[in-house]
Amino acid sequence: MYENLQGSRFLVIGGSSGIGLAVAQQAAKVGASVTIASRSSSKLDAALANDLSGATARQFDTGDYSSVDSFFSGEAAWDHVVVSAAQTTSGQLRNSNLADARATMDSKFWGAYHVARAAKVRDGGSLCFVSGFRSVRPSANTVLQGAVNAALEALTRGLALEMAPVRVNAVSPGLIATPMWASMADADREKMFADVAARLPLRRIGEASDIAKAVVFLACNQFSTGSTLVVDGGATIS
Repeated sequence: MYENLQGSRFLVIGGSSGIGLAVAQQAAKVGASVTIASRSSSKLDAALANDLSGATARQFDTGDYSSVDSFFSGEAAWDHVVVSAAQTTSGQLRNSNLADARATMDSKFWGAYHVARAAKVRDGGSLCFVSGFRSVRPSANTVLQGAVNAALEALTRGLALEMAPVRVNAVSPGLIATPMWASMADADREKMFADVAARLPLRRIGEASDIAKAVVFLACNQFSTGSTLVVDGGATIS
């Protein structure tokens, strides 16, 4: 299934933790030559030391276009580029801080836009974004996240036409157990996970590895472009 990743140059932006780290691990597992990128040098060092000993690491900030452009201009074309880096806020729109809301859009949408504008990807290679199921399953407390994810998925479809024969896809996760929830009290986090799991057809929340396998599948599938692959445990139908 993954034979065409052997030796491929595979870049994971946001690959130092969470879903991005799981993607990097999965790609390395099936033979890709993996580079992870993040704006945090300490997270990159930790990922290489503990989880990705054979990978390489580069530091840059997707929010800074000049930094992104400088990185890609000095690199050969990549076989596969994945963008999972984002810092987002939650809460009701009318009660949100406007600066935080703009920062969410800057991080998740404009960061991906910057990468798409600058990235050099070989013909037949792929670019993949990580969106989120709130694009199609809104809630009153995640209006901004839904809007940002919908914009990212629309960007995916348009870029699949503009960048062809490079393939452009997105993976849309549901609730995933990642370090982004670490700031919650343990009891509150476990209750939230349990409450969500009880409403899902699969009766569990997702793991980062569930999303990583979907991202690597899209990298390998030469007939997938302009697609959003939903991996949410059935959240959009429950």
